[in-house]
Amino acid sequence: MKKTAIITGGAGNLGRAVVKKFLDLGYQIAATLEPNAPVDEAFRKQSAALDLHELDVTNESDAERFVKTCAEKYGRIDAAILLVGGFALGTLAEMTQKSFEKMLRLNFYSALAIAKPVFAAMKRQGGGRIVLIGARPGIDLKNGTFAPEYGLSKSLLFRLSELLNAEGNASGVIASVIAPSVIDTPANRASMPDANFDDWVKPEAIADAIAFLCSDAGGALREPVLKLYNKA
Repeated sequence: MKKTAIITGGAGNLGRAVVKKFLDLGYQIAATLEPNAPVDEAFRKQSAALDLHELDVTNESDAERFVKTCAEKYGRIDAAILLVGGFALGTLAEMTQKSFEKMLRLNFYSALAIAKPVFAAMKRQGGGRIVLIGARPGIDLKNGTFAPEYGLSKSLLFRLSELLNAEGNASGVIASVIAPSVIDTPANRASMPDANFDDWVKPEAIADAIAFLCSDAGGALREPVLKLYNKA
């Protein structure tokens, strides 16, 4: 029986690498797309095992319906890989309630809204893997003074993982956090043209790490946090 994975943010730079990796591993994938965002036909039609869903993943009721639909259609959800997020530069002095709430929505609520119904479904079925994408500043905020709202919002994903593991361990549900440094994407290259791109983390390396966490071998891990910093 095919394993099934939910991948949010499937058409993003990291999302595409993760989708390709899990298709190569033989998964059936339900990937979310940002509503009304343009997505090329090559991505849409790359595999019959890829189902695409336009979804605002920060909308709690819509996210719950989406997860329920996936569970009913595929029978089970083996992995949920929650990639949606956003970044903003700034300083503590510039932070406002409105700007921080935007980062919370993109980086925390986007994961929480999917993780809650997925977690309930995985407990009922007796196991599953949830992978969250944290960030280096989310582990240690002294590495994120250039983007405090980003670091603070990402830090909550580590606490969410702890909560999920505290309750899910007895049911075989494992929550993991990948914490990359700078990801090598076209947008990051454009914003930091003088950087040494070889020091950054490739999306494919993150996809490989996520695949390991969702593998049988990765099932021996408990409460894992993987720091993918490369040389950055």
